[in-house]
Amino acid sequence: MLVVVCIAWLPLLVLSAFAGNALGGALSVPFLYDIDAHARFLVALPLLIAAEVVVHHEIWPSLRLFTERKIVVREDLPAFRSALDSALRIRNSFIPEVVLLILVYTAGHWLWRSQIALAGATWYANPQGAHLNLTLAGYWYAFLSIPIFQFVLVRWYLRLFIWFQLLWRISRLNLRLDAANPDRAGGLNFIGKVSYSFLLFLLAQGVLLAGVFGDRVVLQGMSFLAFKATALSVVVFWVLVLLAPLMMFSPMLYRAKDAGRTEYGSLANQYLAEFRRKWILGDHPAGEQLLGSGDIQSLADMENTYDAVRRMRIVPFGLMEIGVLAAVTVAPLLPFALTLFSVDQLVDHVFKIIF
Repeated sequence: MLVVVCIAWLPLLVLSAFAGNALGGALSVPFLYDIDAHARFLVALPLLIAAEVVVHHEIWPSLRLFTERKIVVREDLPAFRSALDSALRIRNSFIPEVVLLILVYTAGHWLWRSQIALAGATWYANPQGAHLNLTLAGYWYAFLSIPIFQFVLVRWYLRLFIWFQLLWRISRLNLRLDAANPDRAGGLNFIGKVSYSFLLFLLAQGVLLAGVFGDRVVLQGMSFLAFKATALSVVVFWVLVLLAPLMMFSPMLYRAKDAGRTEYGSLANQYLAEFRRKWILGDHPAGEQLLGSGDIQSLADMENTYDAVRRMRIVPFGLMEIGVLAAVTVAPLLPFALTLFSVDQLVDHVFKIIF
């Protein structure tokens, strides 16, 4: 994380300061005022690298639970291990990374120059007609900093694709699910919790969005309210990206819940019939007292079990996961609230909401 900041951001500061573009008043965007660049290279890029470590250490132990909890039946263990090995081979292969590197120096560079680079005089370029004259800092920015960032970001998209493909292959297996499992997801709730390992990745996406909005709000004087629809769309998009693939397990969860209602419903009817015959119709052994009998507790346990089946979700995640992912993604945008309210007004609004 420190090395990538020293390569992608620090030389930009040194070179722009050497050229007098760090605080240059004649420029529309001096370097130190370029919020997007600082958010991208000082915050988002290190977060993306840290997120790789977190995801690696969280996902694979979670996947082992499929076998440790015997959710994957014995006959499907070879297919399960094959899916894991395939995902690891793709992730560890250097060929996709070489392709990505070529992609960022061709299509990525063209996209940046034609669609993303600012039109006015900035610390990294002076436009002359359709041509973009790069400064010394601009050359470093265009041919090192931007490609490094694009490479890390696009590699993340590749890893998300690998993760989704792995989930798809596992969801095609014959999984042993129990509708009465207290996790309310047939035993698969742990796979929904894996989404928490992507929190740093989502935080980085929020930081990137905040950087883009920051340039518009601070440098161009636009109101943050003009971006509220975009902000909401981005938050919803990333929550769906991480949680929607988990719905590949929904068909088998639905079948498990339907089977559970039938099985546990039949068991409950059988138990109630026996309970009624014994204690209502008086067909209990002579001398056996209702007071102190375990039959009442067993009846309550039966009710709790059937209630667990009834409340089982057909997705391996709940509102908590949705809320946490959305909150982390939107968190970097909260400072923009200070552009809409003063600190006193913001504190007053918070107190009114709480109390």
